Amino acid sequence: MFEKVVVIDCRGHLLGRLASTVAKELLTGQRVVCVRAEEINITGSVYRNKLKYAEFMVKKTNTNPKRGPFHFRGPARMLHRAIRGMMQHKTSRGSAAMERLKAFEGVPAPYDKMKRMVVPQALRITRLRPGRKFCVLGRLSSEVGWKHASAVKMLEEKRKARDKAYADEQRKQKRATSASKVAAMGKISATSKAALVTHGFA
Repeated sequence: MFEKVVVIDCRGHLLGRLASTVAKELLTGQRVVCVRAEEINITGSVYRNKLKYAEFMVKKTNTNPKRGPFHFRGPARMLHRAIRGMMQHKTSRGSAAMERLKAFEGVPAPYDKMKRMVVPQALRITRLRPGRKFCVLGRLSSEVGWKHASAVKMLEEKRKARDKAYADEQRKQKRATSASKVAAMGKISATSKAALVTHGFA
């Protein structure tokens, strides 16, 4: 059963494992939105991954570097490229699948109001042995030329504050509802209370 769109919170996921799972979903026709791409993890230290990315950044078309390969610096674009590398993106099927993908740093509207999923088989905590080195994609991106880490951090702090205020208000309303329910149950007769309990209303 397909959902209209699946929103994946990328925080704490391993890049390759997440990309392969998302690629399979896209090819089957599912629309996927990946948020918080800057919180993705990569195995290996920052230093090691930075060296690997430096090697990649040297690769270019000798006659005309404008033809590619293009070295994306943003975490969302890095994730997009990793997913693209796991499918035949030059075929009609692959290009149609890539059009079903959206990737973002942070959690922009309207996805901040939607339920966010995780991919259990791609979580670092379940896949990487304790003590092994790993790095965060946002830090790697910042060190290779991404310039929007501070802006994303500021927007994320604002979003978390809004979410906390909303959650606090919901809890307050829930407590008030349960308190009024208890007070109302105390005012009715034992027969009425038994009938309510029987039908699952109390």
